[in-house]
Amino acid sequence: MSNMPHHHKLDLKIPDVVKRKAILTSHTLQENLVKIEHLGQSHGELHPENTLPLLIRPAVDGVDLIAWTNNNRELLETYLLKHGGILFRNFSLRATGFSTPVEYFEQFITGVSGEPLEYHERSSPRSKISGNIYTSTDHPPDQSIFLHNENSYQQSWPLRIFFFCKLPAQQGGETPLADARKIYERIDPAIRDRFRQKQVLYVRNFGDGFGLSWQTIFQTTDKKVVEQYCQKSGIECEWKSDNRLRTRAVRPAIVSHPMTGEMLWFNHATFFHVTTLEPGIRDILLTEFDEEDLPNNTYYGDGTPIEHAVLDELRQAYREETVAFSWQEGDILMLDNMLTAHGRAPFVGPRQILTGMSIVVHEEMLEKVPPHTA
Repeated sequence: MSNMPHHHKLDLKIPDVVKRKAILTSHTLQENLVKIEHLGQSHGELHPENTLPLLIRPAVDGVDLIAWTNNNRELLETYLLKHGGILFRNFSLRATGFSTPVEYFEQFITGVSGEPLEYHERSSPRSKISGNIYTSTDHPPDQSIFLHNENSYQQSWPLRIFFFCKLPAQQGGETPLADARKIYERIDPAIRDRFRQKQVLYVRNFGDGFGLSWQTIFQTTDKKVVEQYCQKSGIECEWKSDNRLRTRAVRPAIVSHPMTGEMLWFNHATFFHVTTLEPGIRDILLTEFDEEDLPNNTYYGDGTPIEHAVLDELRQAYREETVAFSWQEGDILMLDNMLTAHGRAPFVGPRQILTGMSIVVHEEMLEKVPPHTA
């Protein structure tokens, strides 16, 4: 992944602006240019009771979103750490002077948190649009994507992830969100302790005719490059016959946020487990493959199976914390990728949601989570 720009390096101490927990209203903002509200959804209508995502929209015509965000970075950081996500809506592309939405989106990311990152060790099919701006996913539109924190199965991941709505679907296509702090709190402490001690084992297979190829995952056709990447990233790799690859990696299930110290349920244990797949796809995979050859599957870090009852509880914790909103053309969603999980609802009609990521967090940057934490 790209290195972080110097002025965006993580300060692992909580910044003063966060400690103060300042509650800033629209009256204190630069020239009262924007309105800040809560955004929730119930039966397709917006309501203020849900705090994720926070909604920021122009209070007057012609507000340049990029200029405004550049002038209010500390404010945005405060709100992002509190709410986990911010939705920017109804800002005009014309006010920014950029000729294309992609250029506008890319500059927004750069201004708020540094150059967008390249997408490494992929788990979802994506197409590169420009630079390091990608389609959010090329997954079939009739299938849902379960909630997850981007790249939480890796040794490093983006702290920020952004979405831009170029074209909303005719029906569906929401990007559901869930607070990883609240998911953590919902999970039985005994289950949390088990994962804290054992961690998560990710087993992935490539080249078996289902899912992404290892060439796509690692963006190379050179096996030595793959081996070097795996060795550097704490991944065990095994070449099978017919140019196929199996990888194994043990990662934490629970981490602390590098800026707030909050405990987070941050992993792909549920997302990658075969039982989370939609029944039709799951049944096909279990018919076609032995368990060890499934495209993705998860276990406790010692290799023992995760009990079905535990997986059911984990999925329920995500569902109970899920909120959603309907996309509007021009929306930009900024998430703290560690605080907030995201997914995708099925949709009908064309849909164009772009994504970009920024600010690398490495596992070794985080304080070690004690084996027993309340």
